Amino acid sequence: MELSAAVRSRLIESRLTPNAISMAGLVGNLAAAVLIWQGLYFLGGVAFIIGSVMDTLDGRYARASGKGTLFGAFLDSTLDRVEEGIVLTAVAYRFALSGDEFAAAMCVVVVLGSLMVSYTRARAEALGVECKVGVATRPVRVVILSIGLVFAKGAGVFDADLLAPAIYAMAALTAFTVVQRVWHVRNALTERGADFVQQAPAEPTVPADDV
Repeated sequence: MELSAAVRSRLIESRLTPNAISMAGLVGNLAAAVLIWQGLYFLGGVAFIIGSVMDTLDGRYARASGKGTLFGAFLDSTLDRVEEGIVLTAVAYRFALSGDEFAAAMCVVVVLGSLMVSYTRARAEALGVECKVGVATRPVRVVILSIGLVFAKGAGVFDADLLAPAIYAMAALTAFTVVQRVWHVRNALTERGADFVQQAPAEPTVPADDV
């Protein structure tokens, strides 16, 4: 515990910023996309996991160090969407290359679903409604896609083929989560009354932890 506290204290006192961690996550996900594009699923999965861990740490580090900024929160949320999109684009390319058009199309559905999961929370919080409900938060999506990549056909792990099932699961779960959040916000706003809705801000805010 003392060693952990010392390391944490040293990091906080260093010049390391949450934005630097966010950029490291972007690099990791770019590397993952390149590796997946080349059909190196296992290595791509490892790079994706590392990049995603960086995405998780930046917000926590921002709060622990007191170095967080509004722009940093905005940058973190924006990069999360970019990273998820480029990795799924690489996955879609591999499916299209192998002639699996349905799986490639489902990758597009996952990207759209992920964007809507994030947007529904941001828009809800702009209306003053906390909206963390739903099964397919970003950590869940990361775990599912990581399993799919590491155990993809040709990855060399147990000769499994879980990438397509992982994409199908993500497509279904993101769509279900969007419905969950819309229903949750509807109920919350109904309880508060129409006057509160009319006074709400017009534009969404950026969640502290974008999921």
